[in-house]
Amino acid sequence: MKALILVGGFGTRLRPLTLSAPKPLVEFANKPMILHQIEALKAIGVTEVVLAINYQPELMLNFLKEFEKKLEIKITCSQETEPLGTAGPLALARDKLIDGSGKPFFVLNSDVISEYPLKEMIEFHKSHGGEASIMVTKVDEPSKYGVVVTEETTGKVEKFVEKPKIFVGNKINAGIYLLNPSVLDRIELRPTSIEKEVFPKIAAEKKLYAMLLPGFWMDIGQPKDYITGLRLYLDSLRKKSSPKLAKGFHILGNVLIDETAVIGDGCLIGPDVAIGPGCVIEPGVRLSCCTLMRGVRIKKHACISSSIIGWHSTVGRWARVENMTILGEDVHVGDEVYSNGGVVLPHKEIKSSILKPEIVM
Repeated sequence: MKALILVGGFGTRLRPLTLSAPKPLVEFANKPMILHQIEALKAIGVTEVVLAINYQPELMLNFLKEFEKKLEIKITCSQETEPLGTAGPLALARDKLIDGSGKPFFVLNSDVISEYPLKEMIEFHKSHGGEASIMVTKVDEPSKYGVVVTEETTGKVEKFVEKPKIFVGNKINAGIYLLNPSVLDRIELRPTSIEKEVFPKIAAEKKLYAMLLPGFWMDIGQPKDYITGLRLYLDSLRKKSSPKLAKGFHILGNVLIDETAVIGDGCLIGPDVAIGPGCVIEPGVRLSCCTLMRGVRIKKHACISSSIIGWHSTVGRWARVENMTILGEDVHVGDEVYSNGGVVLPHKEIKSSILKPEIVM
């Protein structure tokens, strides 16, 4: 079986982190975002993953070479010379996706994090006999999204309603698809949207079915949702009694700590924290709802909450970093400095406090 991951563009919503690495390689819960998906695909028998990409393909491929060996899965790139939307890349990768077996293939949006119930999706696809299956998830505020209206019992998709003003349903497209090869005959090689142009036509022919995603779902393409996604992901690890979660009297709630990280005495860590490889947390530090990327150092008695600290950055003694502060790679926050929602570009030194959310160039 094959799969295509829509990697796409520049990751502008996740800057300044994406100034240092392509978005799919930014770590989420101590693992590059895209690896969560590749591992899930491998687990259900996918043998080849095609990355649809228009930005820094060589970086991606070099990085993924080691995982290709480790996971024993073939990873190739299909490079766009111009952005092709969400359907165009399928037409471009057509020759890589069709192998003559007639088997369906997966398409995933690279920003989506979930429990990836792909095995169940294959069963669902076989059971309805349609041309395409999409995963949907329930949301609290459907008016912000495109809503998928389905037949309750069968899951057959009746129509799509973009940002409805009146309530028509609360299921939205979750960005995970299983498509028969015949779907490729419907897509032209041009910038085009699978959600707005391709799926409505298949639905009109009554060949599109939607499966309700069990468990959590999050599009982690922007910082606020990244932090929420981490909470949901760690919570799902807790429900599975995962041995990956840290234990100890200094741990509060769900916490992920890389085995190479060093934690000082008298720290209080959690809930919803991920600490990457080679991090050093000095004594008396307080961490909650945050991610520390590889090689970060947090000095004595600093306090960090609801923030992302980029690779090899340092936060000074008694500093306080909160309210969706995002530090790019190699940023150094001075002692006793306060950051209230600062977004700091890579290789900067912050000597005075950031009192309101702003971008520090």
